[in-house]
Amino acid sequence: MIGSLVALFLREVRLARRIGGGGAMGVVFFLILVTITPFAIGPDLNLLARIGPAILWIAALLASLLGMDRLFQSDHEDGSLDLLRMSDAPLELVVIVKCLAHWTATGLPLVIAAPLFGVMLGLEGPAMAGVAASLLVGAPALTFIGAIGAALTVSLRRGGLLMAVLILPFTIPVLIFGVSAAAAASGGTVPFWTPFLVLCGLTIGAMALAPFAAAAALRGEG
Repeated sequence: MIGSLVALFLREVRLARRIGGGGAMGVVFFLILVTITPFAIGPDLNLLARIGPAILWIAALLASLLGMDRLFQSDHEDGSLDLLRMSDAPLELVVIVKCLAHWTATGLPLVIAAPLFGVMLGLEGPAMAGVAASLLVGAPALTFIGAIGAALTVSLRRGGLLMAVLILPFTIPVLIFGVSAAAAASGGTVPFWTPFLVLCGLTIGAMALAPFAAAAALRGEG
């Protein structure tokens, strides 16, 4: 069973590179959002540095939605989802593997690119390190929460917008504590570890609960 899950992980990573929502597309979309923000707010570096962590987190959230609706939809269209349901591996483990592969292909490049884009917003070293650390532990929660929406809309051909409407309210706590941790890294009244540990707890909770919810939704589509 472990061998089949490893093969599934490698398959998903390869597919994520070839279809929409791959790492390169997410990074480009991330860059576009960060680039256009100064045009809307103005060239005040002090203001940009103060709201920079929030801008990077919002951009990462929106970029992570790219291709999320295809997480299970392509398997549903070509019949692979039926084979996954009948495999020896529990469907919950299949969901976990697909989420980890999706995050590796799309979420990890965003974490790596965030400090580089933070320079464009005038962030200092501690703030960029805080953004990278908070995204590293918080972005997986976005993927697992998104998996629930992807499973609920798996049978819809254009379910991307509906999926975003369904999952965005549930990503707000992750966004709040992610921005708080990133902002606290550069100083403030709130210690860095307080929102950071809450963010870790949210990610662990999402990884524990989301696979069961997504698997239940996928079984309901069968």
